[in-house]
Amino acid sequence: MNEQIRELSLQAKEYATTRHPVSKLVLNVDPYLFEQKFAQLIVQECAKIADDGCGSACFGLGINGAMLKEHFGVEE
Repeated sequence: MNEQIRELSLQAKEYATTRHPVSKLVLNVDPYLFEQKFAQLIVQECAKIADDGCGSACFGLGINGAMLKEHFGVEE
């Protein structure tokens, strides 16, 4: 697996994890929250590439990061 994808997956897992308030042991990983966060992080990475000036502009597609985020419903 690509290292960048692995990192995004770890970030999403941390976001979706509920821990015990004192011991910090993992109580639950919500698969729905994981899925949502993972998709959001991937779209954000794609938007960064599109906005870097060489993303889709290099291929003449005329797509920018805001368009990608709007299309996928990512607000951050």
